[in-house]
Amino acid sequence: MSYGTYSDIIRPAQQRQARLYDLSCVVVFSAFIALSAQLAIRLPFSPVPITGQTLAVLLTGVLLGSKKGAASVLLYIMEGAAGLPVFASSASGIIYLIGPTGGYIAGFLIAAYTAGYFAEMGWDRKNFKIFAALLVSSAIILICGVLWLSLFIGFEKAVQVGLIPFLIGDVIKIALTASLLPLGWKILKKS
Repeated sequence: MSYGTYSDIIRPAQQRQARLYDLSCVVVFSAFIALSAQLAIRLPFSPVPITGQTLAVLLTGVLLGSKKGAASVLLYIMEGAAGLPVFASSASGIIYLIGPTGGYIAGFLIAAYTAGYFAEMGWDRKNFKIFAALLVSSAIILICGVLWLSLFIGFEKAVQVGLIPFLIGDVIKIALTASLLPLGWKILKKS
């Protein structure tokens, strides 16, 4: 059984308007991801900064669904590849994508699709289910990132500087998000 996502709530019924709405969602959420990337804290021991991107990517998937969520991330990646300063700390370019943190960005695409898929299955309506879905989606980002980073600094070091420092923060962000998404559905049902 497939459920609608938050973005489906106000999606127009008329086909042309619906397409324009979908395109607008993709563009707006790619900008949301780009803005969240600017909330960056550089760690002196790691090439990977702490950013708001991971949360933005997961929310994009959950709120838009698998296809529109992945399209937003793909647009974000294309914007950065084209030279727009959308990556962490206003970085851009193909070089950034093939650099040490490129694996995390590639993982964003898979994670947004995965989070969106779980939301389409109604998992964003129950706290435990959405927590699990976001945990899996976040793990995808971290796994892709660490595997790519390991090509530059070795696997053990990649785990030390590209995984461990991010685990507690990711779990806190996921727990907060997982508590709010089902609450939103409850509020919408009452209105």
